[in-house]
Amino acid sequence: MNIIRNYQKELDKIIDGIGVAGGAPTLFLHSCCAPCSSYVLAYLRRYFRITVFYYNPNITEDAEYCKRVAEQKRLIAAYNEASDAGYPIEVREGDYEPARFFETAKGLERCPEGGERCFACYELRLRETAKQAQTGRYDYFTTTLSISPLKNAAKLNEIGERLAAVYGVAWLPSDFKKKDGYKRSIELSREYDLYRQDYCGCVYSRIERERRK
Repeated sequence: MNIIRNYQKELDKIIDGIGVAGGAPTLFLHSCCAPCSSYVLAYLRRYFRITVFYYNPNITEDAEYCKRVAEQKRLIAAYNEASDAGYPIEVREGDYEPARFFETAKGLERCPEGGERCFACYELRLRETAKQAQTGRYDYFTTTLSISPLKNAAKLNEIGERLAAVYGVAWLPSDFKKKDGYKRSIELSREYDLYRQDYCGCVYSRIERERRK
């Protein structure tokens, strides 16, 4: 019998524990883009000292990559100006290596969006996040990806927990779309005039977008 887990409740329990213990643990947060991170950062920076890790080799066009990473840094700078909203946020840009994504996607090119190719992409990005979190001796790592209704939160948490066991850094469970998280991310994107892309980033998702249009 499969047990359906409520990852938001699991996160709530961890946050409640932080309140009792006092202090702020460190969190290495993989971010896919500024819009998805908007709510997550506003929510978690009250409890964690966050370093945003922008690592997205799936974005297969240079111009698109540069546009998205610039928006991520702009949002973080704006948040840090509001110093009373939580702990300061740091940002680290990972290597931009689309060839690594194409190697990961080899043989999965024809998979539909949301299928095995996407799961392999999740793992690629989360593995690098876990490795960097281990090197930096962070208390937790996680990703903003679960805020999207198009992303499989159960699979993201499954991969994160497996990598946590490999790299010895605690995985922070999440389903950030809960508690109107996705809705709030749209509102914040409008408030900060963020660029909201209409495809995930890889060439395959772009082709799927164009086909649907």
